[in-house]
Amino acid sequence: MKIFQVDAFTAQAFGGNPAAVCLLTEPKPDAWMQQLAQEMNLSETAFLLPEADGYRLRWFTPAREVKLCGHATLASAHVLWSEGLWDAERIQFQTLSGTLIAHRKILATQDWIELDFPASVPKLLDVVPPGLAQALGTAVAQAWQDDALNYLLVEVATSEIVRNLQPNFLALALIPSAGIIVTAKAIAPYDFVSRFFAPNLGIDEDPVTGSAHCVLGPYWRDRLTLAQRPQTEFLAHQASARGGIVQVELVVDASATEAASNPQRVILAGQAVTVLRGELCA
Repeated sequence: MKIFQVDAFTAQAFGGNPAAVCLLTEPKPDAWMQQLAQEMNLSETAFLLPEADGYRLRWFTPAREVKLCGHATLASAHVLWSEGLWDAERIQFQTLSGTLIAHRKILATQDWIELDFPASVPKLLDVVPPGLAQALGTAVAQAWQDDALNYLLVEVATSEIVRNLQPNFLALALIPSAGIIVTAKAIAPYDFVSRFFAPNLGIDEDPVTGSAHCVLGPYWRDRLTLAQRPQTEFLAHQASARGGIVQVELVVDASATEAASNPQRVILAGQAVTVLRGELCA
């Protein structure tokens, strides 16, 4: 079986978020996939199994399987196209989050991949989870909960606060959440900046997190305006040490009334670079 390591949401090697992509030739037990994810020791290892109209796609952190992963989906699509394993400009993945679509596009003479993901609108919590501010090391006035992915979201005053955070990960792991998003309005050319911490998934900090932007897009739609209308397209920067760029576009059901027009889907666009090709011996 072939395996690849891909840096996602970046145009430069050794940036963005690294993911392993394993091309399965037959179904494998969950325990085997979890062991391989532990062996790779990256934030995500993706497993692709061919199906009649696309691929079955699953994602594992070193600790457990997850329901949705953006950067490993981007990496998977990149491998299929760059290795000549898929000819069409559209790939369909069957996942725990339903059918996900990847599109190949050329933007400014560069290859980009668009991912069609479900949007998730966070809800304001009545009370900030105890210990969250202390674990993050910054004041937290309000917190939002995403039910679909079990993420917490916190907005802070400036992008500098986001960039300079040094959380206590042992304390953060006591917060009952799959991941914590910290975000702030950014300085041009970016619309917003974020970081993502997930010690409960075995990842202290994820370098660039596609699934977090399924929550961040709807959140910032209601807080940023363009020509006096809610903004629906964003250029986002995830400010980890490796860093990464994500284009975000919200898609709203045209039949919905304006008052109830929550975004249904999020289009995430990014680039990717293959840094390793290998063959599994075990």
